[in-house]
Amino acid sequence: MSVRRFWASASTLILAATAALGLAQPASATSAAAGGYVALGDSYSSGVGAGSYLSDSGDCRRSTNAYPYLWAAANSPSSFTFVACSGATTSSVASTQLSALSASTALVSVTAGGNDVGFADVMQDCVLSGESACLAAVDTAVGKMNSSLPSGLSSLYSSIHSKAPQAHVVVLGYPRFYKISGSCIAGLSEAERSAINNASDVMNGVIAKQAADAGFTFSSVVDEFTGHELCSGDPWLHSVSIPVYNSYHPKAEGQSGGYLPAFRSVA
Repeated sequence: MSVRRFWASASTLILAATAALGLAQPASATSAAAGGYVALGDSYSSGVGAGSYLSDSGDCRRSTNAYPYLWAAANSPSSFTFVACSGATTSSVASTQLSALSASTALVSVTAGGNDVGFADVMQDCVLSGESACLAAVDTAVGKMNSSLPSGLSSLYSSIHSKAPQAHVVVLGYPRFYKISGSCIAGLSEAERSAINNASDVMNGVIAKQAADAGFTFSSVVDEFTGHELCSGDPWLHSVSIPVYNSYHPKAEGQSGGYLPAFRSVA
């Protein structure tokens, strides 16, 4: 996902203390390793922004620093299929990635939803077009979150269950982008940053509800990224960057310190 087609983030604290302390992983990690792991989703799962991209992944930009790759390296599942792809929507995950699933798949991870509501365009408007246009674009995206996104997520989750009926499915959310009243002295206004954060909360709430309705496990990353947002002084997210596709995506530290613990705690 790039600044033109990027997802790009209420939230539920799930065993964060265990993850933060690096304690023993759940026993289910053993069964998942025995049955195989498939990583689905968009650029937040493929690892755009984290560097070290697999040579055969092309524009999907699947990174060896992404949380699925890191989890697989640590747990040695019987099989690991990494099909998450930059720019993916709920419908494109369903149409192009689910062939990786089977009745023997034991563990699935997925991030999806940001591209469905046009958050790439939101961030472009916010960066280039001023506060009024930014706030209007955020409102439009929130409207999509509440109207069309639930059905897209529901359809995707139903298809995942049909393809991998025995799998433990972990749905991960998105981080808040900004620390409010943080260290940034230029760029977006506080009103814009607050609106974007609030939209992330709405997004995560919609995703969490649809995941629960499907019988899947939702894991928030908001707590893991708290203190590491943009304007925090120690951000795990890229701001506007070159190459542009890195913009508003997790750095390698965001994958290893944010997404991996959130996934590992419930995998």
